[in-house]
Amino acid sequence: MTEKEKMLAGMFYNAMDPQLFADRQSAKNTCQEFNALTFDKLPERRALLKSLFQTDNTCHIEPSFFCDYGYNIEIGKNFYANHNCIILDVNKVKIGDNVMFAPNVQIYTATHPVNAQERISGKEMGYPIEIGDNVWLGGGVIVCPGVKIGKNTTIAAGSVVIKDIPESVLAGGNPCKVIKNL
Repeated sequence: MTEKEKMLAGMFYNAMDPQLFADRQSAKNTCQEFNALTFDKLPERRALLKSLFQTDNTCHIEPSFFCDYGYNIEIGKNFYANHNCIILDVNKVKIGDNVMFAPNVQIYTATHPVNAQERISGKEMGYPIEIGDNVWLGGGVIVCPGVKIGKNTTIAAGSVVIKDIPESVLAGGNPCKVIKNL
């Protein structure tokens, strides 16, 4: 089993594997190029995002944007992310249609062992994240590994989402909890 296959299976993997390292560097270079483009270069920015995400779906992301691989991010139609979005996509990130991210949203599939000796050994792992259609993540939201957010849901600014959130709710806080049904 390759390190990439282990990574996508949620198993311990070696992030310094030569292929993963090269893929990460390629994505980081694309992000750097995207972030350096002026705002009047919209067609060029969109082309870089399509290449990074390997999709034909049009999305709009404001710089600065950072990700680990890009190819693990599945973007639905009509996606918008405001400034300073970070998606650590060591595992799959599925983003539905009509999803909006406010500034400083952070999506983390990556994690490390809580046991210090395992962590020091360099072990890493990641768990997929799924964000349903018509979701809005408020400013500064952090979504942790393995979380699913249901469709038509709004997550309040500053929330830290550590557990699944159902569809059609307003949720917020640290840890994020359902506030009310929508």
